[in-house]
Amino acid sequence: MINKTLFLTYVYLFIYILLSSGVILYNKWVLSPKYFNFPLPITLTMIHMAFSGAVAFLLVRVFKVVSPVKMTFEIYATCVVPISAFFASSLWFGNTAYLHISVAFIQMLKALMPVATFIMAILCGIDKARCDVFLNMLLVSVGVVISSYGEIHFNTVGTVYQVTGILAEALRLVLTQVLLQKKGLTLNPITSLYYIAPCSFVFLFVPWYLLEKPVMEVSQIQFNFWIFFSNAICALALNFSIFLVIGRTGAVTIRVAGVLKDWILIALSTVIFPESTITGLNIIGYAIALCGVVMYNYIKVKDVRASQLPIESIPDRMTKDWKFEKKSSDIYVPANTDDYDGSSGGNGSASDMKIDEETPLVSSSRLSHIGRTQLTNQYATGK
Repeated sequence: MINKTLFLTYVYLFIYILLSSGVILYNKWVLSPKYFNFPLPITLTMIHMAFSGAVAFLLVRVFKVVSPVKMTFEIYATCVVPISAFFASSLWFGNTAYLHISVAFIQMLKALMPVATFIMAILCGIDKARCDVFLNMLLVSVGVVISSYGEIHFNTVGTVYQVTGILAEALRLVLTQVLLQKKGLTLNPITSLYYIAPCSFVFLFVPWYLLEKPVMEVSQIQFNFWIFFSNAICALALNFSIFLVIGRTGAVTIRVAGVLKDWILIALSTVIFPESTITGLNIIGYAIALCGVVMYNYIKVKDVRASQLPIESIPDRMTKDWKFEKKSSDIYVPANTDDYDGSSGGNGSASDMKIDEETPLVSSSRLSHIGRTQLTNQYATGK
């Protein structure tokens, strides 16, 4: 008889993969001119941000499910504002890419995320250049180039939008680690939404006013309340499913689930959207890139786990206990988990992050942490 805890873990993983794939396909269907025909990605993202912020406000201020963190104006201006700006940018560019390129090709391009995050981390001085990691990044890049070359409906504009969104997301993740850790803040998915979603909404308002508001005034754009409400609900459910999964599984499991989800999503997109034809060269290129990503994940997981090995060589038990207490007091340890890939501003390397860009919910401060420091908050983006 299967263990109840193990069964629940599999259920949560299944729900996560289902919702993550569903939000991407739903967003593509809503935005695509061939289907629902709501070609206004900034508007759709603003709807997500408004809904997410409202739900977070109710959970924090009304129902008091979680408590707000100590947030001063200086912290908000120097941390939350720049992080929200890059978050809004990543959602904007990522969702806009759906208008020009297929879901399958977008997922293949997302293999560049570890490369972008690693480069940004080095530029910001929070990671060091390493030969083994560099070779993995090179392998990923070569695979993405091959996959792009094999794309039948290659679109330069869509590719530029998606790559720009990836760079913005990578910079946001690095800034989240640098800025929030410097201030000693830890944000869970709900508090992340509470602080970042409203600010991201404000940043999105400017390009919306300049680019999409005039279009809405002269075009016959259909607006179905239930379509957009259900779309926002799915995105919110995805964010909470991530919260459940990271509390029950380890970093390796999360990463494997992410890879499985990508393959499922590519296969489903070719069935649901017939124009999303993939070629053998697409698959070969993506497989090469995926090998690089898997090898990179293995290196990072091994490195961080090695750094968490107990110090058995110290014979003095009191000295050992003191060192453990000091170490534990310096880091944020979430409840219910030893291996964590989730939303918080704890310690860890920005280049360790496994991003789920699908959720417009916070994906926001999904820093990766392993072991006691955590190995995540995404799109959302429904990107």
